[in-house]
Amino acid sequence: MELNYTPAQQAFRAEVRAWLAANVPATPLASFDTAAGFQQHRAWEARLNEGRWGMVTWPTELGGRGCDLIEWLIFEEEYYRAGAPARVNQNGIFLLGPTLMEFGTAEQQARFLPRMATGQDIWAQGWSEPGAGSDMAAIRSTAKREGGHYVLNGQKIWSTRAVWADWLFGIFRSDPHSTRHHGLTFILLPLDSPGVTVRPIPQLNGLPGFAEIFFDDVKVPVENVLGGEGMGWHVAMSTAGFERGLMLRSPARFQETARRLLQLYLANREQADHDPAIGEAVMRAWLDAEAYTLSTYMTASRLVQGGRIGPESSTNKIFWSELDQRMHETALSILGQRAELLPEAPDAGEVGQWLDGFLFAQAGPIYAGTNEIQRNIIAERMLGMPRA
Repeated sequence: MELNYTPAQQAFRAEVRAWLAANVPATPLASFDTAAGFQQHRAWEARLNEGRWGMVTWPTELGGRGCDLIEWLIFEEEYYRAGAPARVNQNGIFLLGPTLMEFGTAEQQARFLPRMATGQDIWAQGWSEPGAGSDMAAIRSTAKREGGHYVLNGQKIWSTRAVWADWLFGIFRSDPHSTRHHGLTFILLPLDSPGVTVRPIPQLNGLPGFAEIFFDDVKVPVENVLGGEGMGWHVAMSTAGFERGLMLRSPARFQETARRLLQLYLANREQADHDPAIGEAVMRAWLDAEAYTLSTYMTASRLVQGGRIGPESSTNKIFWSELDQRMHETALSILGQRAELLPEAPDAGEVGQWLDGFLFAQAGPIYAGTNEIQRNIIAERMLGMPRA
């Protein structure tokens, strides 16, 4: 595959690069898993929106630029190259946003998308449940229709950013007699609703990156249903396609990690080359990051021409999550004992954020649907193998 950019795409890249050079904070923001850092990142979302860079693929009337997916990939490459802050509202802009474009009414789009783009509303995802995990068809949290409202009861867990988020999108069982993927409804609700309890869950680094959420007779108006009652599975599968296949983890993220890994290797080559496997792992990381990039460009080109993301999104999710793990494991092998140091330690040197990245990478094969579930999807829906 050969990539050739048009003059218009090259001009777009130059515009992105210039804006980021003038606007990316000189001092890195605090972690968005802290209260102060969350607000800093919310303010960054607003600044991006002022330049209409919050979500470039959105229509211009909703604050975007009407870009296609190729231009989005170009934007992401420049964004990561500039060292710009991580996106605290990624659940909203990358997952719910495209889903609202596809299934939302005009009123829902006008109500939710502009506030999402500015960072006024930060979204969390409410899918996983105790006893269900990544098997969304096993969801037991209920939504009972009572007049113009649904009454929600149950529990969600592993909800990213939910500690300080404003809204949640989730699926609930609206038909008490249904089983598996039938009878589910996709609902949007504010997390400050009466009856909602949010409890932080510490990550491996001690920060509350996740939360469990309890619903006790929570009332949500019917107009907050996305896609219609009983259509939750269909809507959620579209969202999962964005999550696993393209939007949540752009290839630029892994290209940048591969670039930093190469720099780390070259700075420590004399020591690293005592183990020949390390140099080979660095080379493999670079090649895999580039392969994932080309594969994503191919998918984006197909979508631009009217195609859709199908069950092959599961192969993408397995690839990028396990690539992320391998790259960080290689970095820690290069650093040796220093890999245990936090960045602020006196002797940390070029340790940087590798340890924190390694800890987060361990969650990759779990969130967005465990890799075991993804392999089942590949076996059944792509290869036509019988269920065990």
